[in-house]
Formats: sequence, C-alpha cells, structure tokens
Amino acid sequence: MDSDKFSSLDETTLVDYIKSVPALAERVGNYTAEEITVREVGDGNLNFVYIVTWPQGSFVIKRAVPYIRCIGESWLMTKERAYFEVTALKEHGKFCPEHVPDVYYFDRAMALFAMRYLEPPHIILRKGLIAGVEYPLLAEHISDYMAKTLFHTSLLYLSTTEHKAEIARFCSNVEMCRLTEQVIFSDPYMLAPNNHWTSPYLDEDAKLVREDNQLKMEVAELKSKFCEKTQALIHGDLHTGSVMDYKQWIVKLIEETWNLFEVKFISLWNANTEHCGDAYLEAIYNNPEVRLLVQQKYIKDLFHDSLGFGAAKMIRRIVGVAHVEDFESIEDASKRSECERRALNFAKMLMKERRNFHTISQVVQAVQGKS
Repeated sequence: MDSDKFSSLDETTLVDYIKSVPALAERVGNYTAEEITVREVGDGNLNFVYIVTWPQGSFVIKRAVPYIRCIGESWLMTKERAYFEVTALKEHGKFCPEHVPDVYYFDRAMALFAMRYLEPPHIILRKGLIAGVEYPLLAEHISDYMAKTLFHTSLLYLSTTEHKAEIARFCSNVEMCRLTEQVIFSDPYMLAPNNHWTSPYLDEDAKLVREDNQLKMEVAELKSKFCEKTQALIHGDLHTGSVMDYKQWIVKLIEETWNLFEVKFISLWNANTEHCGDAYLEAIYNNPEVRLLVQQKYIKDLFHDSLGFGAAKMIRRIVGVAHVEDFESIEDASKRSECERRALNFAKMLMKERRNFHTISQVVQAVQGKS
C-alpha cells in the first residue's frame, strides 16, 4: 500500500474526494457539492463512518485511521484493517448476499470503502433493542448468515489446501487480532491503563475479576483457541450488546437464534456430500451413526466455545475498555452498576461453568434465574 497517498478527510473534503473518483462520481451523477450531504455518524471504537446522500441516492463511506478512534492517537493502529474488512465482506457476500451489504468501491491507500446505505426506517440494531423494538425475523436472518458464512469457510466445506490459502490471505491481520487478544482476553484480568468501570460501585467487582484464578484459567484457554485455532472466517465483532435487562422476547430470541443456527449448519453439512471438506472425509465417516457422532461432538464443542467467548465479551464490556450504550445510557451510576454487576456475575459463572450447559434452553433458564 502506498501510505504517501493517505490524507485527512472531513465532511467537506470528502465530497471533493467523491467527485474525484470515477466509480463514486458516477453514482452521484451531476449533482453539485451543495446538493451532496455528508454526515459523520460513527459511534464505534475504531473507524469513521460517513453517510453520503443526494436527491436520488446514497451510500456509506467507512474509513480507517491510523489509531483507535475511541482512545485517540496515543494508541496507534494499522489502516490496513480496512483492506481486511472489505475482503471479509466480499467473501461473506459470496455465501450470504442477502445479509451482507454490497461494497461499491475500495481505496486501499486512503483506507476507505463505499458500501450500501440502509436508509431509514433501518436503524442500528443496538439502538433498536435499547428502545424496545422487536425484530421477529432477526433470529432467522442472523442464524442464516452465521450458518452459511461459517460453514462455507471451514474445513467442513473446504479442502486443507483451500483452507490454508484462505488463512494466508488474512494472516497478516496481526494488529487487529492482537487488539482483540489484549482487550478481551488480557486487560480485564489485570490493572491495565485503559480499563474503566462504574467506580466506586464496581471497584470490588473489578478487583474480584483480577483475583479469580479459575476465571484466569478459563480465559487463558479461550485466548489460546482464539490465537491458535483457525476454523473459519468469522465476523469478529458480531454483537448487539448486553442482553441481561431486555424484555422477555430478547431472551427467547437468543434461544431461537442458536437453535436455528444449529439446524441450518447441520443441514448445510448434510447437503454438501458432493463438496465434502477435508475435516471429515466421506470415505471414513461413511455411515449415519459415525456421521451423527462427529456432528454432535462438533456442535457441542462449538456451543461451549460460543458460551465462553460470549462471557469474555460481557466481562470486557463492563470492566475493560470500550463499554456499550446499553449500560452507559443509564444515567444513574448506582442503578447502572447494579445492572452491570448482575451481568458481570452471570458472565463469570458462564465462563467457568459453560461445559455444564448442554442446550441453549438451559442457558436461557440461567439468565432468567440470575436477572
């Protein structure tokens, strides 16, 4: 990448940039700079997000800058993350185009890309959930996306040669992986400079996390799997926030999503006998009994991993860096800390006891018992 071509952009200069790029200029047509509206809406931790609209169209520009946005320029971060995000979007789009936005243009030197804008009434899912909006198709859609993208990028579908080639495409995405390793699997369990929590209410709770030896053993195992076990091309940041204090339908949604995912994932596995990956060769796993056994073992391990990683994410969002609006929007610090403590205690239990859960219904029952 030619880093010399990277330059700053804002709402005004972005319009000039769009006009200078044929692929983008063609989309906005003959509309003048005054007729093109640019609004920066990014509320994430890393990137800047601009909504670009004109009288007859729109798109989104997402841009990576050479630092972590929520921290500032004191925490440097490679701009190359934009390349890996675009590459992953295109790869996932092959297998689930109905749930992956189209990418219109990518400028590697400027670390930005243009993609489809889902106009209102679409809103960010987290904000909808906080507002109490119910999404009857969410479980169906998210399970479909997960099943298709995870199956088709794993060794259940790919040969080892294909799988290693795909890993090679992403193996230099080191800084983003290291960021995850640090903020999810390391920082919450020690006195890290960027950690914060609702103090003084959660001071003792944060201390208990740092002193919990069993928790440290479990998170070490999860970190090892994250670093060493490359199974599929995962989204890496697929979340909607905390689920502890939402309406009853949210708890049902969690259960429905996993159950649908499991059914769809196994269905893809069973349907692709003509394109069987190298993990379980048809010549070896050649009868229904052994096929069922390996599928049950695979799903059980995947289920327990999912519970562990989910618990780690919950813990880091409460006593680590980069919290979530779900809790942060509660203005009363005392009430907020009560909600956070319940979520934190549940997450600690879930991480340490995840192997004792055999179905998502059992997890949901535990959520209801703890909340």
